[in-house]
Amino acid sequence: MIRGAFGPFTAWVTVHPIASFVVFFAIFPFIAPYQALATQVLIFGLFALGFNLLYGYTGLLSFGHAAYYGLGAYGAGLALAKLKVTSLWLALGIGLGAAVVGGALVGFFCLRRRGIYFAMLTLAFAQMLYFIAFHAADLTGGDDGLRGIPLLPLSLFGVSVSLRHPLAFYYFAYVLVVPAVAGLKRILDSPFGAVLRAIRENSDRAVACGYDINRVKLLSFVFSALFTGLAGALDALRLTVVPVESLYWSTSGQVVIMTLLGGAGTFFGPFVGAATYLVLADRLSLFIEAWPLVIGVIFMAFVLFLPRGIWGTLTSRGIGS
Repeated sequence: MIRGAFGPFTAWVTVHPIASFVVFFAIFPFIAPYQALATQVLIFGLFALGFNLLYGYTGLLSFGHAAYYGLGAYGAGLALAKLKVTSLWLALGIGLGAAVVGGALVGFFCLRRRGIYFAMLTLAFAQMLYFIAFHAADLTGGDDGLRGIPLLPLSLFGVSVSLRHPLAFYYFAYVLVVPAVAGLKRILDSPFGAVLRAIRENSDRAVACGYDINRVKLLSFVFSALFTGLAGALDALRLTVVPVESLYWSTSGQVVIMTLLGGAGTFFGPFVGAATYLVLADRLSLFIEAWPLVIGVIFMAFVLFLPRGIWGTLTSRGIGS
């Protein structure tokens, strides 16, 4: 029944994914409960998209993806608050660079192990970065977070545009997220994306076909860190503060839940999952103090009865749709 009701819609979105994304998120702040929440969905959707590239398409479960989110946030935040960088674009670039370098280094060491050992190593590296940020209070603000991040105006064709209004910041993030999503789609549709799926399905067969799977996995790790770092840098600008929890294991857990709720290995699943999680958390917190418990029950129900996630169930095409 669900597939029949949503079949034409999901079919059109599947055929025109980028156009669908552009149109939907162009009007999303006007249908979301409020504009700041719309921005949060956009940013965390990108975060989940980066995680999904590694888990959903490459088959590598990372429990420490907060590391690259936090590196992106701290990189941009430190550039603005400590280095007094006067260019918003340069600050974003520094955040992206920090996330990519971190992803390359962590990936290099973690990919030497497989399965649960790989997952635990990613968690260990993320917790190590959290420990460093927590105790380097003079640099990162420690438990109080990195504060004093200025939200610089955006210069467009000689005109200064303030990003302090929630709607203005939303469209600033939107303009950056759209090419990121288009870039990820291009990666997935390329021969490199086909190799990622081959590794996920049967790594031994991929090796037999002559692919250097360790190199491909490392590239996947770096690309994943790139998208995740952009999300972290944007969130640092949105909040004008970087909480140390950005690097904590609970942030990694949130993105895993979002991805599984929406549908791992599906293109739109991460954004659907991020929207579902954040809107539920926002609405439930108004009525019940134990809202995380309710979300936990909902998550367990999805894992048991809708293992493909929301978008995966609607498309009924499973992994890779």
